[in-house]
Amino acid sequence: MKIAAIQMVSGAGVQANLDAARLLLTRAAEQGAEMAVLPEYFCIMGLKDTDKLKVREQAGSGMIQDFLSRSARELGLWIVGGTLPTATGDAGRAHNSSLAYAPSGACVARYDKIHLFKFAQGEEAHDETRVLDPGKQPVRFELASRDGHIYTVGLSVCYDLRFPELYRALKADVLLVPSAFTWITGQAHWELLLRARAIENLAYVVAAAQGGVHENGRRTWGHSMVVGPWGEILAGQAEGPGVVMGEVHASRLQEVRQRLPALSHRVL
Repeated sequence: MKIAAIQMVSGAGVQANLDAARLLLTRAAEQGAEMAVLPEYFCIMGLKDTDKLKVREQAGSGMIQDFLSRSARELGLWIVGGTLPTATGDAGRAHNSSLAYAPSGACVARYDKIHLFKFAQGEEAHDETRVLDPGKQPVRFELASRDGHIYTVGLSVCYDLRFPELYRALKADVLLVPSAFTWITGQAHWELLLRARAIENLAYVVAAAQGGVHENGRRTWGHSMVVGPWGEILAGQAEGPGVVMGEVHASRLQEVRQRLPALSHRVL
């Protein structure tokens, strides 16, 4: 099964971001992808933290969700919509939600980011708790590939990557990590963490990232990649918009899990 990690450099305008995403999703479909994963906040990288509150959507309705559903249906793709802000009931807060759509256009899973990022170094500082509420539950879904294999797909977002217990709980074949890693933290830890999560769980990891200098002046690390269950990097791209294509094989999962049955050796 071919999977595409979509890398973007999103700006402050939602429609422009959706147009850019559609071009990349179309390219992924033309290259034979069955699933495409967009990056965190593919729809908006605002000029300030509160900009995301202006475009948050109620579950099941809104232009961003309509875009994801329509694109999945028209392109015949499974699409995981990176993340978008969704309503919480509090006018001053949102969830950072990752939504998965089947080729029918139906939303089959929603994951609200559990771990909220906080970081400060020099002039760069981030604190997602100012405007976001955390999710509470791990989420996974099943995907039937065109060749008849069933894959369990686990959802996570960006900062979640630093919490291996989440991925243990997911018990998935394919782990998705839509992200907007900072340049500083990405340079230090991004690849190491992605490969570690793949190795620990003997699973594929698909990481779709924001990668470049944004309209708000922020620089994200990029380096979207697909990692195999033995920790090998199968495909990647450093910066700029693009489609990173990788292949997932049920036989490869079976091979590494039989060779090293570490998942069945867990004690704690």
